[in-house]
Amino acid sequence: MRIIISFIVLAFCLSLYSATGFAQGKSQPNVIIIITDDQGYGDFGITGNPHVKTPVIDRFATESIRFNNFYVSPVCAPTRSSLMTGRYSLRTGVRDTYNGGAIMASSEVTIAELLKRANYKTGIFGKWHLGDNYPSRPSDQGFDESLIHLSGGMGQVGDITTYFKRDSSYFDPVLWHNNKREAYQGYCSDIFTDQAINFISKNSESPFFCYLSFNAPHTPLQVPEKYYSQYKDIDPASGFKDDKRPFLKMTEKDKEDARKVYAMVTNIDDNIGKLLKRLDELKITENTLIIFMTDNGPQQTRYVAGMRGLKGNVYQGGVRVPFYVRYPSSFGKNKDIETMAAHLDILPTVAELCHVDLPNDRIIDGKSLIPLIKGKQVDWANRSLFTYWTRRYPELYSKMSVHKGNYKLVGNTDYNAKIEDFELYDLNKDSYEQNNIVLKNKALANTLKQELDRTFNDLISSENLINQPPIIVGSKFENPIILNRNDAGGERGIWDQEEVNGNWKVKIQKGHYNIKFKFLKPLKANGRMYLEASTIVRQIQNKTEGKDIIEMKNVYFPDMDCELRPYYSFDSKNIFPFWVEMERID
Repeated sequence: MRIIISFIVLAFCLSLYSATGFAQGKSQPNVIIIITDDQGYGDFGITGNPHVKTPVIDRFATESIRFNNFYVSPVCAPTRSSLMTGRYSLRTGVRDTYNGGAIMASSEVTIAELLKRANYKTGIFGKWHLGDNYPSRPSDQGFDESLIHLSGGMGQVGDITTYFKRDSSYFDPVLWHNNKREAYQGYCSDIFTDQAINFISKNSESPFFCYLSFNAPHTPLQVPEKYYSQYKDIDPASGFKDDKRPFLKMTEKDKEDARKVYAMVTNIDDNIGKLLKRLDELKITENTLIIFMTDNGPQQTRYVAGMRGLKGNVYQGGVRVPFYVRYPSSFGKNKDIETMAAHLDILPTVAELCHVDLPNDRIIDGKSLIPLIKGKQVDWANRSLFTYWTRRYPELYSKMSVHKGNYKLVGNTDYNAKIEDFELYDLNKDSYEQNNIVLKNKALANTLKQELDRTFNDLISSENLINQPPIIVGSKFENPIILNRNDAGGERGIWDQEEVNGNWKVKIQKGHYNIKFKFLKPLKANGRMYLEASTIVRQIQNKTEGKDIIEMKNVYFPDMDCELRPYYSFDSKNIFPFWVEMERID
């Protein structure tokens, strides 16, 4: 009898454990974040564009919670660092899209790292743009699987595996799968989506985090012909004759660029449709949180719903983007939220939904959006959002704004400007930022300027900004290492120039190294290759005409933190390499 009772008790406990485990699993939603690159607020049917075809995203938006006043940074890397960490980008060390300023400190805690602590499988597919070397790669920041291109975009100088393909860089690319080069067939957006779907399929029985980060429709504007053919005969400037909103005039080049962008966007729409269909097939749609957004405004002039500005500035057209959230098992659908929200809020929102604690050893600038989604009363009246964009480092009152409540103060002026030189907009009455009311509201403008000053002074004193995160050279986690142009600093605007002073901020581990220096163009003979690293200087003569790679072998470095500065010197010119490969050999 005792045996029977024990068996019944054991069976009951097992069933209770099983039920509890199931409940816990359901309380952990799968998380998918989809972000597109340089797709502006107006590049959707649902936002009023009569030309672009986005039926999947439009339908998804109607099934979602729509945040209608959602903001990001004016450019790529800052937006992505804030999305990943819930912090202003300057706190993370990210201050630019190149110039060595798109490297996020490895001490930052990402969404992927948070969710791994809750036993999530994590994967990224597409654009990372927060550091291409150890310890800032996706695999170093919490992702189990990563399939990415390098730097800020395929075909750009930092992406050494696609740059030389130029006008075909989006097709049949060599990408980086778990930090190894792999060749793929097809169009980049199709590849990233297909691999994301494979990741989801493999991990559908347990909670997963999938970051599908399209590099389209960022330049270079390349798209399969079957998509371009849908737009080749349209006039993207037509259809707005009786529209009272302000619109910028489009040149013929703008129109052609818009055709290509819309084609790339329709391809993305089709790919999102494939992903959503796969969720249905796996029967995990109900328990999957999906966020859709874009990273900033459009780079080229086209329809942006009448808003002022484009990518790279702090007006609405540069920083206001669509933000749709769908989680069928817990959220309602087809709901609009007008409260100002931002990229900073994504990590706290995901953390609350997935029952993981936020880091308590740092400032988290974002807020969870769950109370807003659930219709609870929240008092965010005192919340403000700081935005800026200039190359290298923020320049006081240049392309800088603070947004609080209905009001937005914009600085496009000098560091010592008077308040009359600023711009003040009431976005409730003037959403297109056409009527500067600063002269009639100086007291309010000064109050907002004080808020801007406090935030600016706080952010520029950030440890990761003052002491830029170094690339680690000689680590067992990345050997050999290739230093690319995207992460090089030096002269302002360093990019694909040859005669330019550049360097990489590195932490070199003691040892002997074989080093290769790759140049964009063949070199003249009888010059000298120099390598400077603090007190270490090495040089070697090149006697061969037309070489584009020079090698130094068995070069010894002690442990050192320094600026690695290579250059080829001839005829009073110093030529900076396209990339540098360093292999530790002991």
